[in-house]
Amino acid sequence: MSIETVAPQWWPRGGEPLAGARPDAGRASVGVHLSCRDLVVRASDGTALLDEITFDIRPGELVAIVGASGAGKSTLLGALAGSRAAAAGEVLIDGDAAHAISAARRREIGFVPQDDVIHRDLPLGRVLTYAARLRLPAGSTRADVRAAAARALAAVDLDDRADVRVSELSGGQRRRASIALELVTSPRACLLDEPTSGLDPVAAAGVVDELRRLADGGATVVFVTHAAADLARCDRIVAVAPGGRLAFFGTPVEAMEAWGVRDLEALHRRLTDGSVAPMTFAPRRPALAAGATPGAGARAPRRFVQWAALTARTLETVARNRLTLAIMVGSPAMVVAMFAVLFRPGAFDPADPSPTSAIMIGFWVAFGGFFFGLTYGLLQICPEVAMMRRERRGGVSPGLQLLAKLAALTPVLIAIDVAMLAVLRWFDRLPALDGATTGRLAITLALDAVAALALGLLASAAVSTPAQASLALPMLCFPAVLFSGAVLPVPVMAGAGRAISAAMSDRWAFEAVGRDLGLRELFASGSSPLGPALLDEYGSTWTVGIGTVWVVLVGFTALFSAAAWLVLVSRCRTGGSHTSAS
Repeated sequence: MSIETVAPQWWPRGGEPLAGARPDAGRASVGVHLSCRDLVVRASDGTALLDEITFDIRPGELVAIVGASGAGKSTLLGALAGSRAAAAGEVLIDGDAAHAISAARRREIGFVPQDDVIHRDLPLGRVLTYAARLRLPAGSTRADVRAAAARALAAVDLDDRADVRVSELSGGQRRRASIALELVTSPRACLLDEPTSGLDPVAAAGVVDELRRLADGGATVVFVTHAAADLARCDRIVAVAPGGRLAFFGTPVEAMEAWGVRDLEALHRRLTDGSVAPMTFAPRRPALAAGATPGAGARAPRRFVQWAALTARTLETVARNRLTLAIMVGSPAMVVAMFAVLFRPGAFDPADPSPTSAIMIGFWVAFGGFFFGLTYGLLQICPEVAMMRRERRGGVSPGLQLLAKLAALTPVLIAIDVAMLAVLRWFDRLPALDGATTGRLAITLALDAVAALALGLLASAAVSTPAQASLALPMLCFPAVLFSGAVLPVPVMAGAGRAISAAMSDRWAFEAVGRDLGLRELFASGSSPLGPALLDEYGSTWTVGIGTVWVVLVGFTALFSAAAWLVLVSRCRTGGSHTSAS
């Protein structure tokens, strides 16, 4: 598909066109035609972040957005990407309003945030392979995935770093790797927020060279920069004045002539010192050639393929992060070891039972399943929210991200719960149970762990940092302990306490675990003088049907998962809006 445009000419009203305009290269462009028409973007308080911005960017151009801090550069880039709503005016993509284009066409526009939003625990080649699996259209084969990842690596000159963990790359290499994430789908346009920020001159020049090659290949490339040296390879400059007004649009040569300077350093100082006044332009507005049709976009990736890729990536990320893996394996091992040391053997012996020990064993076994699930979920989402925002632009829904976390971690939790039961039975901390009862007990603990996992994912989605997630752990564990019905029987609680207890998933797991461990029968046997008194105090505890408990636990899982999805969708949506006016 080819789009022909009339080359735009810009000049101060009443004057002549400036000399030095870049001649049309005449190549067949595959990029996107981006246009702003009297664009106005306002903050929530009504302040104008962008004020009547108008310009056109042709396919195959490399364009830099410059201006003073706070002028609105990132806001303008977000508007071009379609993540900032216009209060007035419009952004056009191939002649169509940006807000009205299809999701498939939106995926043709790559967006690279300022930070290196990329999974650092995986080798670079694996990161790009997963990106290709998530973003390539339906019908893509494994060979297509491998080829797309290889092309992206070659495009940013990182072929020899494919097997290197992203965390071990240099700053410039990570920045190029972040760009490569968008190149796996060969986007028709690439928008980048300060891709050279924080890099040394050599690394920054390398990044701009990659952008230049991308534009020379026909893509439309727009980036925000604070470096004068970046302007040397650009076709055009968009200068934003304080207040979000357009200060200049044209070639670097035109800019130097317009502002009366002789080099790019002086030009950059002039355009970013905050004193540049807005200029009024009279653009000749280019239009699509007759008969030209914007791309319809490729078919969306299959949801199942995306879910499978996300699940596999979650497992591989956990396996490659030694600290996370040590916590996930070591924490349950330590807890089960403490149970084995704390509980005395033979507490369920009908001839000499220990009712209080039996109650505590039943409770801590139930709480163990809850604790494992909660700790697994708490650190899963908050470190990846920025990545989820980025992948949402590429067509990966937050809901799939959440389902992948559940699918990846649930089998691990089931294995841990089964191992806990086996170890405690081996050391005679649990009674001998028939196969059916043991199976019911394992299912109860698995459902309890998955409900807690969903609760942990909800908390992880709601907080901003891993430190906040760690603080949430005791806040969620204390109610589960106090209102479980073990420390204080439910019938003895105040009315408000009984209501809160009903909202604790761990309380229902304790009901089912106590029933399967035969606590009521143990107390009613009369072998211990404490039995009848405890049975009277705990009342109807451990009488709820196992099916009812399972339904309740599944309901908790669905409720927590739905809440986590809503929070995650909200965070991904607001995070993509570039609230900063810089």
